[in-house]
Amino acid sequence: MKQSLPLPAKKMRRRRRRQVIALVICLLLVAPAISYARALLYPGSASFAVRTVEWVRDHGGGGVIDAVETWKYSRQAPPASGSPHDMPTVQQPTPIAGQSVGLPRVRTLRGVGALPHEGAWSSARTDAGGRTLVWTTWFRPDPAHLPVTAAAALLPQATDALRLMPGTREPVVGMASKNGYSIPSDARSNLVAAFNAGFKMADSHGGWWTTDSPAVPLVDGRASVVVYRNGTARIGEWNRNVSMTPDVVAVRQNLDMVVTGGRLVDGLTQNAQGRWGSVRSQFQYTWRSGLGTDAKGDLIYVAGQGLTLASLASAMQQTGIQQGMELDIHAAMVSFTIQQPGAGGSLVSKQLLPSMTSPTDRYLVDDQRDFFYVVTR
Repeated sequence: MKQSLPLPAKKMRRRRRRQVIALVICLLLVAPAISYARALLYPGSASFAVRTVEWVRDHGGGGVIDAVETWKYSRQAPPASGSPHDMPTVQQPTPIAGQSVGLPRVRTLRGVGALPHEGAWSSARTDAGGRTLVWTTWFRPDPAHLPVTAAAALLPQATDALRLMPGTREPVVGMASKNGYSIPSDARSNLVAAFNAGFKMADSHGGWWTTDSPAVPLVDGRASVVVYRNGTARIGEWNRNVSMTPDVVAVRQNLDMVVTGGRLVDGLTQNAQGRWGSVRSQFQYTWRSGLGTDAKGDLIYVAGQGLTLASLASAMQQTGIQQGMELDIHAAMVSFTIQQPGAGGSLVSKQLLPSMTSPTDRYLVDDQRDFFYVVTR
């Protein structure tokens, strides 16, 4: 007959079992805890919330984050009527004789009376000689949600030069950069503007390339900002209407085109196969941004809050964009600052829209995300 263990011995065995289980759980949590701590402390400007969300995405939680964002933002539809809720920093049109000729006409909504100054271009930044380096305007892009406004900034390629910069984590973590991860100090005296690039590379479906670093392989057919040696840029589908030449110095890809030949691309309201992010992301009413070129080849940046994928594309088309692509989305990512020289070599910065939440010096310090900046040519 088998003897049972004394009661104290049974308690000791259960205690040891619990201690082993607790030790195993602790060991399993150590690696994620260290990884998360590193993400929170990693160099480069980014909020606690952004660092946390991106850590979850990087560790297999992208589907969960996408589901939460879609649930949240798709239920925050703006009201159907009312006054515009977001007016740009520069509201009054101040055309300069001779310079406003040739600017694209901004189409306001049909059947909706235009508000004062809606769709009128304003000179938002000039050089010492009086040439306009940034034109801005605002307008309403969504007839179903009239309080929603979008703003646009036009960057004349005859006067402005575009540059692409890496961040400390994008396009790849720890990428070496001879010019650092903020706007280089030697470019600040000629600085005109700075703005966000596209999605994280893992979500962009595309690549990232400069003459200094072919960080992520380029993908045929993807929407691409192609920067040339003289600072001009073109936007198009890679290896279809833009491609590698000896003059190319940078390429930033992000998803598929949204405007081609001045027309909206088919499928924007369905987003089949996730051509523009997670399959249902087109229904999110959130901050969105895009970049395109008009008939003259000038760059136009468009942004606003409360936009869906389709209303962003419509806004881009309204400004006269002929070839256009979506850039990044959500409040923490969408940022366009106009930079003006101040006293003693300082910079006076202002956001394109006052409700943009990023600090105006965002790209003057190291940032985790890659970005574009503009200098005078």
